[in-house]
Amino acid sequence: MGNRIVYFLNTYLHIPYQEAMNFYDQVFRQHADLLFFLSILIVFFILIYFFLRILTHYFDSIHQGLDSLLDDQQQRIRLEPEMEETEIKLNAIKKALLQKDLIAKEAEQRKNQLIMYLAHDIRTPLTSVMGYLNLLEEKQASLSMEERAKYTHIALDKAHRLEHLIQEFFDITQFSSTAISLENIDLYYMLIQMKEEFYPILLEKDMDILLLLDEDLTIQGDANMLARAFGNLLRNATSYGYPHSKIVISSTKDENHITLFFQNKGKTIPPAQLAQLFNQFYRLDESRNTASGGAGLGLSITKDIILMHHGDISVQSKDDQITFTLTLPIHR
Repeated sequence: MGNRIVYFLNTYLHIPYQEAMNFYDQVFRQHADLLFFLSILIVFFILIYFFLRILTHYFDSIHQGLDSLLDDQQQRIRLEPEMEETEIKLNAIKKALLQKDLIAKEAEQRKNQLIMYLAHDIRTPLTSVMGYLNLLEEKQASLSMEERAKYTHIALDKAHRLEHLIQEFFDITQFSSTAISLENIDLYYMLIQMKEEFYPILLEKDMDILLLLDEDLTIQGDANMLARAFGNLLRNATSYGYPHSKIVISSTKDENHITLFFQNKGKTIPPAQLAQLFNQFYRLDESRNTASGGAGLGLSITKDIILMHHGDISVQSKDDQITFTLTLPIHR
């Protein structure tokens, strides 16, 4: 290094050789430690500069990736190849955020539908109740006892219809926010009780419930919720099943699950309608809107209850036979 410095001074700066040697000795050789330290310091700062540039570049890339989390675009986040793991995590977070946003929008839409259907379905019986009560009040002096009894009966019937609709709407909101209370349930005994409870309805349509069940059907679940789910299926079968027919409830069982089959004779449901049976507010027979039909929430509530029990429910319809299949885990 010394020879190179002297050569540079002598050749390019035209300093005599001996003077160049003296200059090198006085400036460089006598301050070698200081110059070595300054050289290391300069190299250190150069390395720090390039390291910070690389690091800043990575931070800018991450910053852009974080910004993309806030938009609604489905475009995948792209980072530097060295940051592949961070890229994967950011994309997973973005996917989760988009899914939550979609769920929130669907929930908002369902809430708006709930309010819309509530207003629509309640208005009809409420108008009838108010109409007949006004009629009784305005013409009470001129009405006969038979007419008063008739109008009172109609108003009461519409009031019961109104109460039933409000209860259905209350149930659909309650089941979405209620926790399950686990207990051991004897499904065989529960379904026997429900058969007895439905006896008046079955008698009216000359129908019967046939239980083809294993007596050892015990699971862990919420008894009140499951009773409501089974009741909805039986009510659906009695409403849409053929008169003078049987509702057959059968079962299978394996080590971890119990499967129940609710079968009834009824008009074959087209596939397009079959796919919508568990949708909220869907009615298979629109003519039942203002008659004895409910708000179209029964099967939706049933599905929610089964899913809350980590089970599954499906429906098939073929050759005038409708079959609901429920699978429930034995243990929770």
